[in-house]
Amino acid sequence: MEELFKELLTEQDTKMILLVIDGLGGLPDPSSGLTELETAETPNLDSLARTSTCGLSVPIGPGITPGSGPAHLSLFGYNPVRHIVGRGVLSALGVDFPLKENDVAARINFATVDNGIITDRRAGRIPDKYASKLCELLNKIEIPGVEVFVRHEKEHRGVVIFRGEGLSDRLEDMDPQKTGVPPLPAKAVVPEAQKTASIADEFVEAAAKILSKNHPAEYRANYVMLRGFASHPGLELFNDRYLLKAAAIAEYPMYRGLARLLGMEVLEKPDGLEDEVRQLKENYNNYDFFFFHVKKTDSTGEDGDFAAKVKAIEAVDKLVPAIVELKPDCLVITGDHSTPSILKSHSWHPVPYMLYSKYARHDKISGFSETECGRASLGRFPAIDNMVLMLAHALRLKKFGA
Repeated sequence: MEELFKELLTEQDTKMILLVIDGLGGLPDPSSGLTELETAETPNLDSLARTSTCGLSVPIGPGITPGSGPAHLSLFGYNPVRHIVGRGVLSALGVDFPLKENDVAARINFATVDNGIITDRRAGRIPDKYASKLCELLNKIEIPGVEVFVRHEKEHRGVVIFRGEGLSDRLEDMDPQKTGVPPLPAKAVVPEAQKTASIADEFVEAAAKILSKNHPAEYRANYVMLRGFASHPGLELFNDRYLLKAAAIAEYPMYRGLARLLGMEVLEKPDGLEDEVRQLKENYNNYDFFFFHVKKTDSTGEDGDFAAKVKAIEAVDKLVPAIVELKPDCLVITGDHSTPSILKSHSWHPVPYMLYSKYARHDKISGFSETECGRASLGRFPAIDNMVLMLAHALRLKKFGA
């Protein structure tokens, strides 16, 4: 099918917008029986859903919990199982680091560790002003035979890049993804990665010594955990793949990095949702396709803050009229994955999806929610089909066969 749609591609003067509400899907609150999206007051999303084609998208496969990278790759039409992109690469590109072909990058999580046990994987979501200074200290770490670069990403997150000969990204994560257990040592998946595993262990040990003396008392970021070891994958560029001129509007570095990896033009870093809409309006005539990313719905879900996620969804709802006023030929509003507050993490649950176009059939549903989208015409479908659906509704695919 991938080769087929490439044969059918045609260039048209049509506009496409993909609005990704990160971590959109949720689970019912025990007290109300409603998800975050069902609880939120979303008159604009509900109205648009009634004149759209809707469904539930499955990021990877039934029962598979996706990371943000593979979930977005699916929405962009790249097979996320075939094209593995580690979090480290996305973080490095997201902070504009000049990544070289053989570099190995890994995401850093500042964490709190007591007596060898992780008590907080995010060190209280340590603010940027503290975390950036800690990254500057860690950037001074020296390891024989390798160059080490440390850059701050956002809040408790940073990125470390190792540069040298004979490095490999085939390492397991050092972050166990839960509290109450010790951090993990670096573990090579293949023998040729053992050198890099030793370097990673040495870096973490050096970082812990520095942080033990320098962490801010109120956040106690006294440890780092590394995950998402990766080298540059060299993916086919988005614009070449779809005959589009694409732009990305995203505040969070990782998603800026993913867009840059795919060759999208990454617009200036916005300052909040209203600024994202401003960028969309000001650049609307210059591009065919816009990737518009909203992060707060995911971070509030990961924090287990149901009410805050509801408010984040309601804030997005207020943006919808301004986006619709631009009259895109195809507008998709969905999430990359579900992040239920009750789980405080990503989950495997399908994601509400709506496609708005003058060429779309209208689903007779009452609004935009997990339950209503599950009743709609698209049913459950693979998220990797999103780009083909968008291209078709923007009249960018020719007829197949005679």
